[in-house]
Amino acid sequence: MTVGKTAEREDLLAAAVVEAVEKTSAYAGSVFLRSRDRRSIVLGATCGTTPSLLGGWRLIAVNSPIPVAAAYSTGRTVHLANAEETMRRYPQLAVALPYAFGSCSVPVGAGGETFGSLAIVWAASPGSEGLSKAQRRHMRSVANRLGDSLAALRARTGDPVECDPETVPVEVPAPSGAAVRVGLFQWDLVTGTVILDDELCAMFGLDPRAFDGRAETLASFLHPGDRAAFRACGREAAVNGRTTSRRLRLREDGHGGEGYHTVELWGRVPNADDTRAGTHLVGAVVDARAGHMAVAAVERLRDGVFSLAPDGRVTYANHSALRLMGASGDELLGHLLWEALPWLSDPDVEYRHRFAMISQAPASFLACPSPDRWLSFSLHPEADGVTGWVVPVGRPSPDSTPSASPAAAAPATAPAPARMGVMYHVLQLGSALTEAVTAREVCEVVSDQLLPAFGGQELAIYVVRDGTMHLLFHTGHHEDFLDWLEGVPLHARLPGTETLTSGAPLFIESQKDLSRGYPGIPTGEVSSWAYLPLIASSRPVGTCVLGFDEIHEFTERDRGVLTALAGLIAQALERARLYDSEFALARGLQQALLPHRLPVVPGIRSVVRYLPGTSGMDIGGDWYDIIPTDRGVFLVIGDVEGHSIAAAATMAQLRSAVRAFAAVGLMPGDVLTGVNRTLIDLGPGLLASCCCVLLDPHDHHAYAVTAGHPPPLLRRPDGTTDVLDLDVGPILGVERASAYPETRIALPSESVLALYTDGLVEEPGADIDVGIDRLRASLAHARADSLDELADRLLHNARGSSYRADDIALLLTEFR
Repeated sequence: MTVGKTAEREDLLAAAVVEAVEKTSAYAGSVFLRSRDRRSIVLGATCGTTPSLLGGWRLIAVNSPIPVAAAYSTGRTVHLANAEETMRRYPQLAVALPYAFGSCSVPVGAGGETFGSLAIVWAASPGSEGLSKAQRRHMRSVANRLGDSLAALRARTGDPVECDPETVPVEVPAPSGAAVRVGLFQWDLVTGTVILDDELCAMFGLDPRAFDGRAETLASFLHPGDRAAFRACGREAAVNGRTTSRRLRLREDGHGGEGYHTVELWGRVPNADDTRAGTHLVGAVVDARAGHMAVAAVERLRDGVFSLAPDGRVTYANHSALRLMGASGDELLGHLLWEALPWLSDPDVEYRHRFAMISQAPASFLACPSPDRWLSFSLHPEADGVTGWVVPVGRPSPDSTPSASPAAAAPATAPAPARMGVMYHVLQLGSALTEAVTAREVCEVVSDQLLPAFGGQELAIYVVRDGTMHLLFHTGHHEDFLDWLEGVPLHARLPGTETLTSGAPLFIESQKDLSRGYPGIPTGEVSSWAYLPLIASSRPVGTCVLGFDEIHEFTERDRGVLTALAGLIAQALERARLYDSEFALARGLQQALLPHRLPVVPGIRSVVRYLPGTSGMDIGGDWYDIIPTDRGVFLVIGDVEGHSIAAAATMAQLRSAVRAFAAVGLMPGDVLTGVNRTLIDLGPGLLASCCCVLLDPHDHHAYAVTAGHPPPLLRRPDGTTDVLDLDVGPILGVERASAYPETRIALPSESVLALYTDGLVEEPGADIDVGIDRLRASLAHARADSLDELADRLLHNARGSSYRADDIALLLTEFR
């Protein structure tokens, strides 16, 4: 994107965020735009809040549970009236930013496409209602206009609206009253005429339309003793080409005032190549009386007074403040307060400043610059910064605290709060990892969180197996990223192994640094790397590697956060690998209890599909079977309640019981009667459902019986499909004397009978009959060239689901 186009986009972002802040009485706002890879949103502009105050929120993963990301990903307004609502709906944000504020985040987009989000923040007392409906509508209007403007800019220039992670955000100061007024003029030294801008006319109390343009008229507004000095400015400029600063006394409120205040006049003659050279004086009149008077008043105080910019940098300190803090102006001005003074380097001081700025509420604390001296600090915030007050106090009593909380006293030994960015990333990744069960899920969470947070493009996780490194997960556009690490022994002298054996992370900021430390190692197209050792319970688990296409300088904050997160990743990965092993063992046991192959029966063809649930490691009790007997062929499907080893064991016992009763020539009703008594005699305390169908392939009829199981479906040759209306018997394991009536059904040639378990048709919050009818419709309309293809089509939605609370068994039988 060219400089001109970048500037135009920056102007659009700045104008939108300023309007949003000013029209809603918020004290800060920000605009985020999506990144090119759509994985994150990037801070593009701020008003009232400096990016450094935002800490970890300059680059946000789109799936992060924080309002500005939620507004982007859902396309909806997220309005949080106060801290209580923030804690209820977004607890991670509330823990990382435990301050009294409200916020509103709205999506920015056009034509159904979302480009980013716009957010504002305001001070909110407990129970406050936040923005009115009109203010929220205005926020959405501002965001929509910004989206339309960005879309128009893209259409006109062809440049994307996406924001690069390395983009420096536009910073607009919070609106505040002007302490200095500046008016501009142009004085024709030949004719004596003067052209004034509107601000200078206002300073002199002139009506711009009535001013006659004469220098003498201006002189009449000055103290009589200064009029000669005013005229001398013109003569000096004509001779020297410039005029030195002149202090002039201007009558209060024009001619009508009785007093005077001082202004300063600055001017110069245009350069020689200018047509006005030698004949004109251009310059400004500066009225800084408010600032001068305020500074003079503050300097007379014996208490220390200082001013901080929104990011905490010292912008002013009176002589008393410098004396009390034992520092010079050069040591303080332009520096962060907690970095300029070693005895204020406790992160708690930064926390107090952040609390004051975000909550827009006063904060205070005590500090001890030397063993025998204590100072009390008070911070009073406004949107454009903080005014600080510092006074000497006596030694605090043992019951008091040297570091007072903004809300309540905290113990002197209480640990200092973590920096916001560190806290956010630890909370965010830690929370996401608690929901990741398998090793694959852990790797995906790490990728989704780390790459957007640090601006990386590649991530690979290698694990240790049998003393060598093996790739577990990789994401990024460089397919050969770290291929050389595969199969390498743990003792090899390579960055991916040395970081693991030493336990220390390795940060390599350039290819030159990599070649210097590890000669001959392939560099590929990556420019910077972060190697993080994954160690859990003092055991090497593996190495997590971040790659950056451009040179990346790892700040102390980056290094600290990544080092802290490596421990979380290692613990989660070790837990997930253990789960994967146990899960594979449990599933293997379950598969061993089910038929390994279906018998071949003349006149019929059957296929079966079984999908285990995804909600946990416990195995279920679904089963199926095909049993050839002298009476005919039994088709059986059943489901023992629960997910446990006990459920699987009961399933195996019931399957054996069905086979035993069927083998002695019983009809389906008698089979289930015997199975019911067997289950009660076994006494496992579990219930089960079952559907049993006895068919004669040569008779085209069957006898079906069900014990509380979902009814079979029958698709006829013409495609019509029905839910079979069977006499339903009670569920197995309830009453020993239960009877199970049989229903005779016709089975036309080329028809398909479907038996299934409830996992295929049950959905949370919906009646099971709705799911059964949906399956019936799918069976009726599914186009398939084979029975296998038909089964796969019926399970298509279930296979694509990332969450299945129950196992699914499906048995399809076609009659020829």
